[in-house]
Amino acid sequence: MSDRGYRRPLALSPLREHLRDTFWFAPTLGLVGVFALWWAASSLDTEIVAHLRDERAYTELGDLMSFAQDAKTIVTTISSAMMTFIGVVFSISLVAVQMASGQLTPRVVRIFVRSRISKLTLTVFLATFLFSLLVLTSYESEADPRRVTSVPLVQSMLTLAMVGLSLLLFIAYVSATLRLMQVGPVTDRITREALRVLRRMPRGPLSGEPLAPETTRVMHTGRAGVLRDVNVARLVRAARRQGIVMRLIPRIGDFVVPGTPVLAVHGGAAPPRHALAYTVSVGVERTPHQDLAFGLRQLSDIALRALSAAVNDPTTAVQCLDRVVQFLAAVVHLPLGAVHHRDGAGHVRLVQDVPAWTDLVDLAFEEIRRCSTDTPQVSRRLLAGIDDLLLLAPADRRKPLLRHRALLAQAVERSAPEAAERGFALLPDHQGIG
Repeated sequence: MSDRGYRRPLALSPLREHLRDTFWFAPTLGLVGVFALWWAASSLDTEIVAHLRDERAYTELGDLMSFAQDAKTIVTTISSAMMTFIGVVFSISLVAVQMASGQLTPRVVRIFVRSRISKLTLTVFLATFLFSLLVLTSYESEADPRRVTSVPLVQSMLTLAMVGLSLLLFIAYVSATLRLMQVGPVTDRITREALRVLRRMPRGPLSGEPLAPETTRVMHTGRAGVLRDVNVARLVRAARRQGIVMRLIPRIGDFVVPGTPVLAVHGGAAPPRHALAYTVSVGVERTPHQDLAFGLRQLSDIALRALSAAVNDPTTAVQCLDRVVQFLAAVVHLPLGAVHHRDGAGHVRLVQDVPAWTDLVDLAFEEIRRCSTDTPQVSRRLLAGIDDLLLLAPADRRKPLLRHRALLAQAVERSAPEAAERGFALLPDHQGIG
């Protein structure tokens, strides 16, 4: 593959993704912005009053004071009702998310946490509440237009505008939350995130030169947990300064414990400890930022739960297989197994192990295949998906697909004693049973 497709990693990409995994950053930033907005609006109100007093337009100033007093009633109502509104809305939404996690998989909760509309709605709701409180502090008890110093006219108008925005966002938020309870939008969101990870992978040519001998290893010194992502830009920069190549030993998604090796150094001494600070991120669960297989893992989990005896929903499993085939079709021609990250001069500085084609196929089909032998709808869709991939796959990537197809046929033959039943269950169908 050509160099022109290679994308150098962004230095702030891990930080941005970690902030997206939190639910506090956007509301906190919004509350800070509210103080700045209130200060600017208060200053503008003061300037308006000062201008009218200089022009001795006391009649117009009195009209503004009358309007502001009328708006004060609305602002007071908003400040008292907004927190109650926030509590009711998000309580109902959390119940809906809990139901979705029970029906699909607990990992769909992170979709709600990362949802931009959810964070924007909470931010605007809290900002409206805080802004209305600040506006109430701007009202003066002075009733004489000649002695008043500030009339919260602009502040009151902004409060009304924020209430209108809150109502619009409430409609969009409810719509987005309801979509989260539907299988189709959830599987579509998971697939799009998986394809986004695929697009961020380097597209440069794989290095044909073998790595220099391994000289040392860097041990993990942080807490135990799942390797969520690595700061590729920082690692590449540290390796370039040291004139070495580093290799990430665990895969993204592996559970690491203190004292186990995380980086192998080839061709020299390891970079100093401070140069490797904040390069490896460990958390309590996997994230889709750099985890190529996490999307397939989620789709497989949803399909397995749908095929369980307690749920018995093969149509959901078929929808998951639709997305599984979509993802595998996107990677069928791509080089897999290892990713080579390069510096600005084009030299390989970091080697990262990623799932190979066989790993992805096994993750996608193995568990679903084992649970589909008694469900013709799923076995038919699975066969149709494998046949589609066989048409797309090059010769060296057909072996795992053929193996799963043969194993599925053998399992169905064992579970269905009648030839007619076996023939029906082994007939490829893109809709399962249309």
